[in-house]
Amino acid sequence: MKASAVRFKMIGSSYLILIRGRRILLSRRFNTGYEDGKYSLPAGHVEAGETLTQTLVREIKEEIGIKIDDKTVRLVHVMHRKENDIRMDYFFTSKSYSGKIINCEPEKCSDLSWFPIKKLPGNTILYIRHAIVCLQKNIWYSEFGWKEN
Repeated sequence: MKASAVRFKMIGSSYLILIRGRRILLSRRFNTGYEDGKYSLPAGHVEAGETLTQTLVREIKEEIGIKIDDKTVRLVHVMHRKENDIRMDYFFTSKSYSGKIINCEPEKCSDLSWFPIKKLPGNTILYIRHAIVCLQKNIWYSEFGWKEN
């Protein structure tokens, strides 16, 4: 590599797949400029100096008001995704948390609800749906958006 070359960087995000019985918690995006009106998972981008689990703990507290312990979360899926840019998405589960689940960001989220994991809303973001299906099939890694999925 040339000394003057700029190293390529990917955007990293941490997602929480929270399951209660046979239901999964989804949030409907609102006023964000990206996939508004569609369901996603509570999530956020990794900030400088953060680990993936630190990102997860911070974002989950900010978005849905619960506290999760970074030592009890489990990585269940990694997705290498191409959209307008290149992303690495890390999907975690947590069996325990403290606090009450609430919509802490109504300016960005118009609904926070539990849905049957086998019957996701039709307006679920495609790569989120893909990750949830991979989780159900115990598929740890996938690529999305590089070709037709």
